[in-house]
Amino acid sequence: MAKPRATEFDDYLKRHPKTVHVDAFLHDLNGNLRGKRLPVAEAAKLWPRGSEQGGLEMPRCMLFVDPTGDDLDPGGRSTTLGDPDGAALPIPGLLAPVPWAEEPTAQVLLQMTDPVRDPNVGKPSRYCPRAALGDVLAQFRRRGLNPVVAVELEFYLFDRARDAEGRPMPVKNPVTGVEESSKQPYSIDDLDAYGAFIRRVAAYARRQAIPASAAITEYSPGQFEINLKHQPDAVAACDHAVLLKRAIKAAARVDLHQASFMAKPFLDAAGSGMHIHVSLVDRKERNAFSEDPALLRHAVAGLQAAMPESMLLFGANLNGFKRYRPGHNVPITPAWGFNNRSVAFRIPAGGAKARRIEHRVAGADANPYLVVAAVLAGMLHGIEQRLKPTPETKSDAGDAHDADVPFEYAAALERFAKAKILPRYVARDMLDLVRDQKRAELAKFMTTISRQEYEWFL
Repeated sequence: MAKPRATEFDDYLKRHPKTVHVDAFLHDLNGNLRGKRLPVAEAAKLWPRGSEQGGLEMPRCMLFVDPTGDDLDPGGRSTTLGDPDGAALPIPGLLAPVPWAEEPTAQVLLQMTDPVRDPNVGKPSRYCPRAALGDVLAQFRRRGLNPVVAVELEFYLFDRARDAEGRPMPVKNPVTGVEESSKQPYSIDDLDAYGAFIRRVAAYARRQAIPASAAITEYSPGQFEINLKHQPDAVAACDHAVLLKRAIKAAARVDLHQASFMAKPFLDAAGSGMHIHVSLVDRKERNAFSEDPALLRHAVAGLQAAMPESMLLFGANLNGFKRYRPGHNVPITPAWGFNNRSVAFRIPAGGAKARRIEHRVAGADANPYLVVAAVLAGMLHGIEQRLKPTPETKSDAGDAHDADVPFEYAAALERFAKAKILPRYVARDMLDLVRDQKRAELAKFMTTISRQEYEWFL
């Protein structure tokens, strides 16, 4: 991580002298933003000056609290140690205005360091997904290859009201005022109807230097996708995904809607995915997959080999695994193919310069840093071992689950705990934390009694 510079904040205030607050936050294991809103006069301390450390003192456990905000002390990493603080430092280049704020406000994404007494002090925390991705990326670069990455995010717009059971309700069409009830993929009429929302997202993205690209309607009522442009820095690509999610949620609130990246809000409707596009560039800035077609096949084979043990990162939570259903346009086998949307690893149509892999497995609410880390780890494994993929799939691969891939949360957790490929490329401390945290979350979830249990067993 590059060292943050106080001059970045000083320069920002020269351009935005009326700034009142600074929102400083980090991205936790479950995809939530956690931090503080600081008065601008206090925010200057975030950026190191002279011998000062800088940063925002926060409990290190904010990296891995559960989705409800509880610290489950996974593996004795937080309360057992006295809930130590780490210093969360600004990530250079990510200080930007908050266009939707009522008062002039800035925001900055932070990266956590470990506590003062930790042997890792002063470095990005070994429990930080962003740092874990950076480590995998460095391994590619040592081989003279650089991943170019883009993230595609699917999401739903919901009405802010809930039905009598507390379930989300489809959004009402802004033109007709009628609740959305039919899927209209790639509908230009719907893009017009929701034009104010889409233009708002685009405007927010421009103000925050988020490289948002095309918007489309997806395969369920009120479902959309907004793409991000390819980036030569995989970590930056994930930063953009994190910040775009926040901008989308803010844009939806203006119209009294809720934007949700929940992987499977409705059992019989399309889930929301996070598709990762990856190409490799060599030292001469050439597309390595085009220069060496065998490299592409090795990378695909590595993704196939790593998929079973990586499912915990792609599904991310109990709801995420409900997305993997036959006939729902989601990968349920480690198949690959050219221009085939039913496979896990799709080689999109296009010219040689655009040759890439589209990884279609992860849910939209998964942690993008960990998803991309797992994707790159699988690719590098295949390249190093010169693995050969299965034959190309040229038909629908979405009719039945692959028996070797765990599509149930507890099974995925146990397969992850026994991983052989990921630990070669992703820091063991990070993987162990994920294992312990997800076990704790599952144990907590099992202490609740659902409405369905009362209906079935009372």
